[in-house]
Amino acid sequence: MISLSLPYRAPFDWAAMRSYLAARGTPGLEAVTRDGGDRYWRSVQLHGHRGLVGIGTTPGLPADTLHLDVSVSLQPVLEPLLARLRDLLDLDTDPHAVAGHLGRNPGLARLIQRRPGLRVAGAVDRFDLALRAVLGQQVTVRGASTLAGRLVRQFGELLAVTPVFLDGRAVPITHLPVTAERLADASEASIAEIGLPRSRAACVAGLARAVAGGELPELTSDAPTGDPATFIRRLTAVPGIGAWTATYIAMRALHWPDAFPESDLGLRKAMGGLTPAKLRAAAEAWRPWRAYAAQHLWASLAD
Repeated sequence: MISLSLPYRAPFDWAAMRSYLAARGTPGLEAVTRDGGDRYWRSVQLHGHRGLVGIGTTPGLPADTLHLDVSVSLQPVLEPLLARLRDLLDLDTDPHAVAGHLGRNPGLARLIQRRPGLRVAGAVDRFDLALRAVLGQQVTVRGASTLAGRLVRQFGELLAVTPVFLDGRAVPITHLPVTAERLADASEASIAEIGLPRSRAACVAGLARAVAGGELPELTSDAPTGDPATFIRRLTAVPGIGAWTATYIAMRALHWPDAFPESDLGLRKAMGGLTPAKLRAAAEAWRPWRAYAAQHLWASLAD
């Protein structure tokens, strides 16, 4: 493994980010370990190169820095990989700029004061994130993880790299992310076998075919994305993907800081039961950082 450092702009709530990723981790593809410091692990395939990455804290590390372990096999794609990892953890956002803008709202100011380092998780693999969002429709977070793990076992390739051992135990990463091409060739019936309703299996297949066919290049490219609203319109053209799912995908996969799923029940509850229209109106003053407002409102539900 190659060891590197990932600097970030403080404040950064690593514990909140780690917990967020752990709760949504796909078995066999992602894991959080506590041995040798809190660490988030996942498999990566990028431009034909495959391997493991591990990110987290290490005793004695300088402040404002995370520790990164990368498989030697990923060294040829280290530059684009680092960019994706920084997007995943939202390390390049200026938290003071976000707080200064959103803090004009007294309610958000209190939430930001409570969690000043809260970030919006992005994605290492945009298609994988979009798949997870579709699988998560109308099920619990844990249920979506179970379905994602089954999908990986059925359609993902085995990860053929030297495993990482911590305290004598291997990090439980066994597979690579499922590719759009592999799912596009699968039948809806075989996708449904993981425990999906036929309509949801059709949605997964439709998403895979759209991505494999080049209709959603944002989900496979490292290039900067265009207009997120245009992307959302194209994404909702896939049968079974609604506005909430498309906006959530834009928030995380495209790392759109102004994404705001106004129909979300949690956001409406956190704002005192507002209707979607009233929530949308209230959130206008939060542009261009509405995704961060959403993250703080979601986090407030746990208090």
